[in-house]
Amino acid sequence: MIAIRLNKEIERDLDLLARKRGSNRSAVVREAILQYLEDNEDLDLAKQAQSQTLGHKPLKQLRKELGLDS
Repeated sequence: MIAIRLNKEIERDLDLLARKRGSNRSAVVREAILQYLEDNEDLDLAKQAQSQTLGHKPLKQLRKELGLDS
């Protein structure tokens, strides 16, 4: 279990969103945290992929490696 403090404006917005979705505060916060964690994982994967592709290859070499040219 986790406890957080929110100011009144955030609580009000959270309640409005929960009501709009037919849900409750906990479900909305849980969904937001899961989305945040997934987004950060995606960002880490993108950064990792980018670091592995920083080198440039001539198009001819890339086509050969991909089997597009014989």
